[in-house]
Amino acid sequence: MVNEKVAGALNALGQADTRRFLARMAWLYLFLLVLATVTLGVFCVAFVASLKEDALTNPTELSINQLQPSSWKGAWSLGNAGADDAWFGGLAPGREVVFEVTYANQSLEQLVEPVVKIPKRRSSIAQPSAPEVSAQVAVGSLQLLRENAQVLYDEVSGTKVTPRQGVSRTWRFTLHHRGATPFDQVPMVIEVPKGQVLIESTLPASRIERRGRVASWRNVVPGLLTYVFGNYVRVIDDARSLTTGDSLFMSWTFNSFFIAVFKVVLTLIIACLGGYALARFQFPGSRLIFYTMLFSMMVPGQVLFISNYLVFRDIGLLNTPWAVITAVVASAQVLIMKQFFEGIPREIEEAAIVDGANPFTILTTIFLPLSRPALASVTILGFQGAWNDFFWPLVVLTSPAESYTLPVGLLSLRNVYGIAGDWGMILAGSFLSTIPVLLIFIFFQRYFVENDTSSAVKG
Repeated sequence: MVNEKVAGALNALGQADTRRFLARMAWLYLFLLVLATVTLGVFCVAFVASLKEDALTNPTELSINQLQPSSWKGAWSLGNAGADDAWFGGLAPGREVVFEVTYANQSLEQLVEPVVKIPKRRSSIAQPSAPEVSAQVAVGSLQLLRENAQVLYDEVSGTKVTPRQGVSRTWRFTLHHRGATPFDQVPMVIEVPKGQVLIESTLPASRIERRGRVASWRNVVPGLLTYVFGNYVRVIDDARSLTTGDSLFMSWTFNSFFIAVFKVVLTLIIACLGGYALARFQFPGSRLIFYTMLFSMMVPGQVLFISNYLVFRDIGLLNTPWAVITAVVASAQVLIMKQFFEGIPREIEEAAIVDGANPFTILTTIFLPLSRPALASVTILGFQGAWNDFFWPLVVLTSPAESYTLPVGLLSLRNVYGIAGDWGMILAGSFLSTIPVLLIFIFFQRYFVENDTSSAVKG
């Protein structure tokens, strides 16, 4: 009887522990779910902002013109009419596109014909001698299509939206290409008197300025992909070298990739050799070296910028990728490899020594194959750190613009487009810059498994 009571008590205690464990796991799962939702929400908001013509619109909206099927239809038709390219658009010589706009006002007398203009802009930012779009593209006369006696529309003043009831008129006009130069982009501006509100158009306006009096289009012949991912196309095509005409974004990407790869290789060599020496060799000063490395991890890198800059200046490496590649601080990586090497059973090493293997052979043929998880960690962390490094490349890479790394190059876009900056392009470039890091992680994540070295020892 006593044994049965004891068994029952133990069983009840076990069930209580199980319920507490499941409750804790449920709370942990809920916390991780909330954290993932918040993180993914921020990512989605930033991605949507990178698609918008004006990334700084306030308040932030997830329902934007670039994600509306009606806008897709207009971009598709305009690109197809302008250059027989519904995906990427453009305006070819001899072609014309038809555009419609609808304006509303509270009274018919105040609803006047808008003024359509092609602004004086160059067809290529990278070529100052390129022809102006306005010199070859002409605006045809406006044709009144229809009137609506009763229409509801919103009058926007800052962040204030006021519902109105009035009348509307729809005009149609044509843009004619009378020159010989094909254009990838055709900007347009429409001006109206105060109080006249644009409520509909073939393609939504990029900006509404001067309290609604001016509506501007960055490109009225975009094509579908160029319209939806316009900032991504612009960050590659518009940012070009003034000397060579090459895409600066592609140059920055190549520079970052070149620097990151060589820096990872150098970091792996130092980490493997240093970690193996500290883990397996006993020599005078090994403990001092170990503690010195720990101390160096506590010193901010910015403290050494001036002295390092003077050294690289004196040896002539400024404005070269080698000034960034050779600035390797691998203390953390050495410690990662040291800790992993110490976990490998010594019996494996002793068996190799008996077979006549030297330390270098043991490192390359035994330790490194068993250290793939640690090597993957060092590779990912090293590549991510080198790819996203900003302060040191900003100091040593000052000219020309083609020598910048990607983070420094994206900063230069902020300076080129004035005080306000073109944050749509900067956000698009930032999202493109995350792709290599994601690919590296996807490639190496399969090595993040526990390495069973104990099975190599028979006993």
